[in-house]
Amino acid sequence: MNAAVSAMPHTMNTYGRLPMAVSHGRGVRVWDTNGKSYLDGLAGIAVNTLGHNHPKLVPALQEQVAKMIHCCNYYVIPEQETLAAKLVELSGMTNVFFCNSGLEANEAAIKLARKFGHDKGIDRPVIVVYDKAFHGRSLATLSATGNTKIQKGFEPLVEGFLRVPLNDIDALRQATANNPNVVAVFFETIQGEGGVNPMRAEYLREVRALCDQQDWLLMIDEVQCGLGRTGKWFAHQWAGIVPDVMPLAKGLSSGVPVGAVVAGPKAAGIFQPGNHGGTFGGNPLAMRAGIETLRIIEEDGLLANAARVGAHLRSALQTALEQEPGFVEIRGQGLMLGIQLDRPCGDIMNRALQAGLLLSVTAESVVRLVPPLILTEQEADEIVSILVPLIRQFLQEGPAP
Repeated sequence: MNAAVSAMPHTMNTYGRLPMAVSHGRGVRVWDTNGKSYLDGLAGIAVNTLGHNHPKLVPALQEQVAKMIHCCNYYVIPEQETLAAKLVELSGMTNVFFCNSGLEANEAAIKLARKFGHDKGIDRPVIVVYDKAFHGRSLATLSATGNTKIQKGFEPLVEGFLRVPLNDIDALRQATANNPNVVAVFFETIQGEGGVNPMRAEYLREVRALCDQQDWLLMIDEVQCGLGRTGKWFAHQWAGIVPDVMPLAKGLSSGVPVGAVVAGPKAAGIFQPGNHGGTFGGNPLAMRAGIETLRIIEEDGLLANAARVGAHLRSALQTALEQEPGFVEIRGQGLMLGIQLDRPCGDIMNRALQAGLLLSVTAESVVRLVPPLILTEQEADEIVSILVPLIRQFLQEGPAP
């Protein structure tokens, strides 16, 4: 047991923590407080885009800390304008609101949709959401989330959400038929917490067309799957579409807390002064981290790296596991992969930890890999060499469903 692990009795019991405390990291490796090394296949849940202690990022953040950490939004924050301009360039959209997390970004998107509806004279706006979705744990975002376990104990849920299945355009059309209160469709391009479930490219194009036809907002949550993780800046770009509202967070600032809502012309003017805001949102430190993260992704070719190394990792895992009884499939794209097994497999997290690999299990039976975008093919092979024997042993030991 890590000595530092048992010495934390004062934090609320909100996380089922594993018996390890992280001390420091470099590249795609971290070390615990006992000096043991781990290969990081989790990146802080798709957050540490550039890995740890990146030689280009750290000096920039040190410089920014010495200049200005926080400035409230009473005043112009030049770093906000710089990062917003870059996000507009990369997304093909027009304006950005900054906050502190994915939850806050999704909450802002929900508020945008409701005000969009009220501005059109709709008193009780309805937002279409999806089975297995995860948008956060605030009262509004957990109501939009498609997981009863997360919602349980926090009822009554926030009203105004209509739930539909993934990748079924007929179901979407039928659920919304003759409902004048629908104002938006809201989903993740690739669901993360829900089990690494992708929306098909053709479905994305069909929903874009339906939103245009019905004058709804298309709101795409790219909190986990965006910022280069799939090999494009945003996962929906594989379908050649542009949303009206796009929440971002996680990988945008390589570990410094940040959130953003990027809006296109249909949504960019909905919020006016007094409609939304936050004390810490868009602070100079988070903005500088975002500016440098995007710059380094471009300079170091990390979009292409995510696509190439992700394809290599997926192929190696598929080849090693496809004949294994209990293996179902691998889903995802780039460096966002989920290995679906036929039974609950939460214990694999602890087994991997003991073997020196950080990963997660989501939706009970999906082993999730979201490593830093700097991962090399050699390091991907190392993940395979550690993980495949663990999965094989687990499947051989565990009871079939």
